[in-house]
Amino acid sequence: MDRNWVEENINKSLRRMDVESLDLLQFHWWDYGDERYLKAMEHLGALRDEGKIRHLGLTNFDTQHLQKIVDEGHQVVSNQVQYSLIDRRPEIKMAQYCQNQGIHILAYGTLAGGLLSDRYLDQPEPGRAALTTASLSKYKQMVDAWGGWDLLQELLLGLKGIADRHQVSIADVAMRYIMDRPSVAGVIVGVRLGVAEHLEDNAQVFGFELDPEDLDEIESVLSRSRDLYQAIGDCGDEYRR
Repeated sequence: MDRNWVEENINKSLRRMDVESLDLLQFHWWDYGDERYLKAMEHLGALRDEGKIRHLGLTNFDTQHLQKIVDEGHQVVSNQVQYSLIDRRPEIKMAQYCQNQGIHILAYGTLAGGLLSDRYLDQPEPGRAALTTASLSKYKQMVDAWGGWDLLQELLLGLKGIADRHQVSIADVAMRYIMDRPSVAGVIVGVRLGVAEHLEDNAQVFGFELDPEDLDEIESVLSRSRDLYQAIGDCGDEYRR
């Protein structure tokens, strides 16, 4: 892994964004068998020390390889992984390791492409033609592996009751749950500009807290779901199977 190549690509980002330093550089690597990612981290660390990058984070690294990066002496502030009421794999290993190391989790997929929202409550199971985005198709497969459409409807119904008590939406409850988990620094919620933005609704997530009764009600459904860690593997493994 050539230092000049890494720096050239960082410089491209700096020029495109018209900034002197990238606030957070998130690094992803597809093939763990190719250990050049460790050399890439070395070069990125040097560029951080020079001021071109403020913080280094990772994207979709599993716990084993996150630990390997840390053990090599590389400083990372975050790991962006899929984390939702459907996909709680980070709770098996990732969250505890991050908590021990002072690394933050940035959670994506928290609304499962929109499946964890009022829109899908009391709706029949969508066929392939109704899954109009790649995101919906992906998360529908996760729901199938997790427990299926009927169990999702039970979860949505429970979330609706909680949402009504707090005068928020199902999506707000789903986000609040993940935001309150150990090591989670924030959730990343996608929008379709001009189509579905939900900015005002999403902002309500900061105006309420889930109480023990809410959490017990959620757990009563989640306890009947399948273990995605056993079915798929650790965080990011679904992209490397």
